[in-house]
Amino acid sequence: MAGPSQANLRKDISLLGVFTLSLGTTISSGFFLLPGIAFSKVGPAILLSYLLAGMVFIPPLLCKSELATAMPKAGGAYFYLDRAFGPMIGAVAGLSTWISLTLKTSFALVGSGFYIGLFLDDPPILLIAIGFAIFFGIVNTVGVGKTTKMQAFLVLAVIGMLAWFIVQGGVNVNTSHFDDFLGESGFTIVSMTGVVLVSYMGLTKVASVAEEVRDPERNIPLGIILALICAILIYLCGIAVMIGTVPAEELATTYTPAALAAEAFAGRGGMIVISIAALASFLSVANAGILSASRYPMAMSRDHMIPSIFRRLGRFGTPVPAIALTVSLIIVQILVLDPLVIAKYAGTMKLLLFTMLSIALIVMRESKLDSYDPGYKVPFYPWLPMIGILGCLLAMIFLGWVPIVFAASLVVVGIIWFRAYAAPRVRREGAIYHLFSRLGRPDYDPLDIELRGIIKEKGLRPTDPFDEIIARSHVLECQPDDSFSSIASKAARVLSEETGHAEEEFQKMFLEGTRVGATPVMGGVALPHLRMDGLNRPHLVLVRCREHLDVEVGYGTAESMHMAHVHALFFMASPDSDPTQHLRLLASLASAVEQDGFMNRWLEADTPAGLKAALLRNDRSITLAIEDRGPCRAWIGKPLSQIEFPEEVLVAQIYHQGERHVPTGKTVLAAGDHVIVIGEAAGIAALREQLELDAS
Repeated sequence: MAGPSQANLRKDISLLGVFTLSLGTTISSGFFLLPGIAFSKVGPAILLSYLLAGMVFIPPLLCKSELATAMPKAGGAYFYLDRAFGPMIGAVAGLSTWISLTLKTSFALVGSGFYIGLFLDDPPILLIAIGFAIFFGIVNTVGVGKTTKMQAFLVLAVIGMLAWFIVQGGVNVNTSHFDDFLGESGFTIVSMTGVVLVSYMGLTKVASVAEEVRDPERNIPLGIILALICAILIYLCGIAVMIGTVPAEELATTYTPAALAAEAFAGRGGMIVISIAALASFLSVANAGILSASRYPMAMSRDHMIPSIFRRLGRFGTPVPAIALTVSLIIVQILVLDPLVIAKYAGTMKLLLFTMLSIALIVMRESKLDSYDPGYKVPFYPWLPMIGILGCLLAMIFLGWVPIVFAASLVVVGIIWFRAYAAPRVRREGAIYHLFSRLGRPDYDPLDIELRGIIKEKGLRPTDPFDEIIARSHVLECQPDDSFSSIASKAARVLSEETGHAEEEFQKMFLEGTRVGATPVMGGVALPHLRMDGLNRPHLVLVRCREHLDVEVGYGTAESMHMAHVHALFFMASPDSDPTQHLRLLASLASAVEQDGFMNRWLEADTPAGLKAALLRNDRSITLAIEDRGPCRAWIGKPLSQIEFPEEVLVAQIYHQGERHVPTGKTVLAAGDHVIVIGEAAGIAALREQLELDAS
């Protein structure tokens, strides 16, 4: 068992956690601190700058959502860019993203000091910010579950107070404050877009902790999109209230615009309420910012980009050295940078990264890797990613040359670091090599292997027919005189009868795949598999070898072979039209084989139904023996249509006198039958309860 330093991160983040991490790191400095600074530059047209920033953000946000569902691993943008372009770009992306996230967090912590200053005379703003950085660094070391619970509480409290601010303030808006709305030039308004873009940066932070999200293919895109919609509405409505309730000369000179507005329409009590909201929001940013930023050093350390100490996990399963390094950098930024500089630098770095992420999505799609398997896909491809690239580049230009020089300097530092430290330690290529060379691709591909590993970690999608194909599979027993070739021939004959395709075609592809190393072998099990045009569903043939069978398997090429001793062979054939589902099913079969006690259950099973039960997921299936004194005795002599089953379960297969039968409502159960029932976890649990069976 892996020790703490090598353990996987826990999946503790729910949809609510994704939403609150995204929104909580967005509605902070961009609402409570930046509007006054931005208003001094462009006046009421700040609303257009915020709207444009949100629009610029949409394409790369959707691109990042797709990449996150395909590769839900710690490290976010670093991981995606590294796997798309290779480790040198990955080093640049990791360093740049980490610094941009810490800049955003520093900006929020400084903002919290300004709001505390409303209640204290001459408060030590920098010391307050540093104190909060250390506090949330400690909170993050205790565990993600506690971090996201605190985040949810803070964000929901902030949303409630902001709803009051918008509704109460909306009825007190003075429309004359919006006169001369477009007084500033279009160039100034657009240039401010790059500055206020920092307001939306938090939306994608959750991608850096995607490895810790439950059901990432659903929760990441849904949580981020919901947070984006809420953020745009809150910014536009809330800032309109600030403009409409605070005189222009006061709004242009304040670092606490929301508190000033609340005091204008609700007195000191209103100012206190919104200041509490601001503090809660700033603290949520610090909390989530440290959480997400710390995953970048950890991910880079996993890939040998930086020293191994930063991949180590503490006793609570969190990357303590990476958190400590992140908090240290935040403290340095608080001490040496002013708020507007922080905003500009963070915005520039984020725009550069968004440009690269949009390009990375195109690279991953066009690489045609079967193992690139996103649960969410960007609509209007490739136009939306291309719009994202153009929008980010234009916004970056309008920010000015100093932030661009800063971003370029980070790129240079990243390249130098890679050449000096990481290059001798890293042997990996990006998906871009597949884009440039689809023909002649090497059989052994580390990126493809890694993505297949990620598919295995993600598991099945709800629509994947894993339990169904096992329940409907054909079972063969290996005879003493059988060889792998003869077993492959028998399996091919079964598949030919089920599909109508030529037996020879199946046999040839199984033998060739095994010869060149495409057949996984682990724990005494071989998984010959293929994809074929014209199949309408996946098919599976299970073969048991009580006495081991020798299978000669290639090591990536036919020239390098080794002998494997197996007790089980799973021949799987899937439609060529859905390669990623094929890989998910194959990975789930491999996971079932790796479960403790599988081989004992497999070898000891005395019926075909028992063999299938060894593979079926306990929470999604149940194999029932119909016996005179068993829990299903009342079913004997009844057709299936007269038996009450819970919702969301299905009788998938019946074995009667050793013969398998596809059941119908008219099928009558008899003593000695074995029934395989599959379904949703809740339905299977209800059936176990109905029959008073142990769920273990």
